[in-house]
Amino acid sequence: MDFLIFKSFISTEALIFFYYMGAVTLPFGIWYFTSWFVKKFEIIQLIYETGKEKLWNILTPTQKTKYVLVFAILFLFMELFWRMLFEFLIAYMQIRDALYNVAG
Repeated sequence: MDFLIFKSFISTEALIFFYYMGAVTLPFGIWYFTSWFVKKFEIIQLIYETGKEKLWNILTPTQKTKYVLVFAILFLFMELFWRMLFEFLIAYMQIRDALYNVAG
């Protein structure tokens, strides 16, 4: 009951579980949501398809490679940020526990 009234913090194991859930499910969830959103509204689907077709026809093969590489790098940075966020939270919990044990 202490967890529900914030007298104790969430455990490190729970943070690690949520990290893996987010690292795996967020990219797929976002991709699924955007695909659903584009298909749900005809005007957005038309804009998306037209823009994608025109952009892909304008770009040279080298530019297409760079385009895909930029998005792959952005994805990796997103995953790195997600990892660093959870490492910070876990470190905070460990520091808090160490200080609590010294003081108490």
